[in-house]
Amino acid sequence: MFEKEIAEVVAAASAGALSAQEAESALEIPKESKMGDLALPCFKFARTLRKAPPAIAAELSAALELPDFVAKAETAGGYLNFFFDREAVARKLTEIDAWSGESTRCEREGEGKTVCIDYSSVNIAKPFHIGHLSTTVIGGALYRIFNYLGYNAVGINHLGDWGTQFGKLIVAVKKWSSLDEIAGKDEYFLNSLYVRYHKEAEEHPEYDDEARAWFKRIEDGDKEANEYFRVFKEITMRAVEKIYKRLKIRFDSYAGESFYNDKMEPCLDILRKKGLLTESDGAQVVRLDEWDMPPCLLVKADGATLYATRDIAAAYYRKQTYDFYKCLYVVAYQQNLHFKQLFKVLELMDFAGAKDMEHVAFGMVSLEDGAMSTRGGRVVWLAEVLDKAVEKALKIVEEKNPDLPDKEAIAESVGVGAVVFSALWNNRIKDIVFSFDKVLNFDGETAPYVQYTYARCASALRKGGAYDAKKADWSAISSEEAYDVVRCLLGFEDAVRTAARLREPCFVTRYAVDLAEKFNRFYIGHRIVVDDEGVLNARLLLTSCVAKTLHTAFSLLGIDAPETM
Repeated sequence: MFEKEIAEVVAAASAGALSAQEAESALEIPKESKMGDLALPCFKFARTLRKAPPAIAAELSAALELPDFVAKAETAGGYLNFFFDREAVARKLTEIDAWSGESTRCEREGEGKTVCIDYSSVNIAKPFHIGHLSTTVIGGALYRIFNYLGYNAVGINHLGDWGTQFGKLIVAVKKWSSLDEIAGKDEYFLNSLYVRYHKEAEEHPEYDDEARAWFKRIEDGDKEANEYFRVFKEITMRAVEKIYKRLKIRFDSYAGESFYNDKMEPCLDILRKKGLLTESDGAQVVRLDEWDMPPCLLVKADGATLYATRDIAAAYYRKQTYDFYKCLYVVAYQQNLHFKQLFKVLELMDFAGAKDMEHVAFGMVSLEDGAMSTRGGRVVWLAEVLDKAVEKALKIVEEKNPDLPDKEAIAESVGVGAVVFSALWNNRIKDIVFSFDKVLNFDGETAPYVQYTYARCASALRKGGAYDAKKADWSAISSEEAYDVVRCLLGFEDAVRTAARLREPCFVTRYAVDLAEKFNRFYIGHRIVVDDEGVLNARLLLTSCVAKTLHTAFSLLGIDAPETM
């Protein structure tokens, strides 16, 4: 919150040798409070100014005109450290408290810029399993974070609604069920038929020929084949919408693979005209040997297109439709090569948005008892994971607060929130082994812990009643514990911006835990509701700022903030 003002006085003290932007980018928060509230490492300026870092720090310190919120500035080797006036900083809480949970405290840095985010991308006729958790909640968090920062975020669900698997499913339905029967069934029943097909096809390889024939009929617009396909899609979308509602996920587009069927040929024409498309054993490929990559296969020998072909068409469509500033693909790291090939092919095509496309890779999610396989039937459904988490949360809530009203609704908030938070806690590239006991712990780095802190704030605010910042005694929140909370509150904007810049929602989850820990230390050491009017108003204001900031962090992550627990 104070970086810009500090940067401006540093630039002025340098007599134009440094810009405010250079100074601001160098500022950092010291790990220890004894080193100040903000530090300017002068090492990176040594080459530009042709002086030793300690000399730069000393000269800047001597020429500084400090803002009113800075108590003093001191040099320590090559660092220039700024110490804030605690009471002056505490007054800044009135600005934080003025914002509601729905409005942004951050500058509208994304104004006029569109960010397309491709995430979740469910497969038609396959239920949501826990492996879909990361792409869904990471993408959902980034969607909300970018919108919060003023960008126009476009959430895209690139549905997996094309391929021979649909021919396989039609064969399975015709052999072991009927169109009328599946219309009244759910996605799990469809999946059971899919699993059975693969087991039976091991003994009857001719089933695969039938499946290819049925998918060819879908491609050719056959009425019967497409009626099956329509029912598969309807069953799937009805099911996933329930999951998305629980996870607070939304999309602006459901343009799946099938949407791009008539948009691929113009892209292939561009490749042909540029001489990029070559034949290999009857297939059409773009050779990428020069960049140490295998060929990018775009058209198989039988004329069928692939994921890469449709992804190229999708990129052109998104650029034309949204004129994106960035286009992000939230997809597991197993697809690293696919996206390297895709981006390189688009670059060779002179695609206007080639440099603005990013693969936001993430690790895998598994349960403690092992791996999954949809074909083999060894899979853990996400709905079951959420239900189990809610069930366990309800038992914990009943043990801790048996008289709590709306226990079921609170258990839903806690259980689902715990699952989401756990998937957003680590750097996204890390693999996650999911544990119910760990994520539902009310102590430590979990959603229930932070939710309980929010409920604690809400309780204190209910007991304390209305407060008036104009009557606050700022010295009441200048103690070490209180000032740690204030400093943390002032760092919220940086956490959100960092999460957006690095495509890492974990910066928001970790910020929320850090703020909760600091507030709880303050809460334990200092009574909030006291007789002294000045102290009461100051501490209620601090508590309100914590509550609003946690609520906003939760909203960015897609987690509820229960008022009572």
